[in-house]
Amino acid sequence: MTESTPLRALALVCSLKPSPAPSSSELLARQILDELAKHGGTGDVVRVVDHDVKPGVEIDMGEGDAWPAIREQMMAADILVVATPTWVGHMSSVAQRVLERLDGELSETDDSGRPLIAGKVAVTAVVGNEDGAHKITADLFQGLNDIGFTIPSQGGTYWNDEAMGGRDYKDLDETPEAVASTTATLAANAAHLARALKAGPYPGS
Repeated sequence: MTESTPLRALALVCSLKPSPAPSSSELLARQILDELAKHGGTGDVVRVVDHDVKPGVEIDMGEGDAWPAIREQMMAADILVVATPTWVGHMSSVAQRVLERLDGELSETDDSGRPLIAGKVAVTAVVGNEDGAHKITADLFQGLNDIGFTIPSQGGTYWNDEAMGGRDYKDLDETPEAVASTTATLAANAAHLARALKAGPYPGS
C-alpha cells in the first residue's frame, strides 16, 4: 500500500440547519476534505438533517428511512468525518442520532468475525461559540471506537469562540492558524492510518 493509494472519505455534517443555510460544521468538514485531497483522498458531504434518518439502532428502520443510503456511502469510504456544532455544551441531536444508527453495525460482521466497520478510520470536527468541544470530541471518539472505527493520533479538530462570545466559525475573516494546522495534521494522520489498515487488516476473531 503506497502513499498514492486512493482513499475515499464521507463527511456527515450534523448541523441542525437544513441546506442551503450556511453551516460552520460543514465549512470545517469541507476543510478536512480539502486537506485529505492533498493526501490522495476524495470525499462527499452529507448534511444529515436534509434526510429522513429515522430514530433507532438498526441499519434499516423500514419504509422511508434514509439511513441505508447514507450507510451505503459510508461503507464505500475509508474515512468517516463526523462534524457537529455545540449546543448547550453537547453534540447536536443529529450527531447523537448518527451514533445511535451506527450502533447497528455491532451485529454486522464479515466471514472472519470482524465488524464490517473495522478497518475504517473516523475523525471529528466540532464548532461552537460556547465551551464543550473537548467533551464532545471525547464522546464521539468513544462511541465511534466502540462501533469499530479506528481513531488516528490527533484525530479531532475544533473551534470555540472566546468565553461568552457570539461569533460563528463561518463568519471569521480567515481560518485561525491553530485550527488550520490541527486540521492538516488530522488529515495527514487519517490518510496514513487508513492506508495502514488497508495494508494490514485487523485479525479475525
